[in-house]
Amino acid sequence: MSVPAGNGDERRDRGPGRSGVPLGAMGRVGALVTSVMDLHVRIALQEADREKRRLISGALLLSGGLVLLLLALIAAEVALLLWIPGALGWTWIQSALALAALNLVLAGLFLRIGGQLTKGPYLPQTTAGLTKTTRALLGR
Repeated sequence: MSVPAGNGDERRDRGPGRSGVPLGAMGRVGALVTSVMDLHVRIALQEADREKRRLISGALLLSGGLVLLLLALIAAEVALLLWIPGALGWTWIQSALALAALNLVLAGLFLRIGGQLTKGPYLPQTTAGLTKTTRALLGR
């Protein structure tokens, strides 16, 4: 194998590549494609960051709404507990036990229906994600 004579400054675009396009042009096209892909990745990361902020804000607002809903339910329970003895002539203990029984029945119904809705075949990626999240939350 012989080394061509020269000062090492010869450019590669003088001879055609396999496709008939000069090698320097292929390098420039490759650099352009790489630059476009880098730009695309940068934009995608910015969009993901915006989406993450949007999802976190939405989750915080939903949490606030759920807390307010819980407070409204507690206020309704207290109002019902105050109303039952006067309207039905029950004692405070009977009223409290009736409300507790009603809450247990509703909780059982909700848990049963919710359990049926969450049952079912999951994709392997979904199962892996749920497992990973559960382990992270439980600190395992």
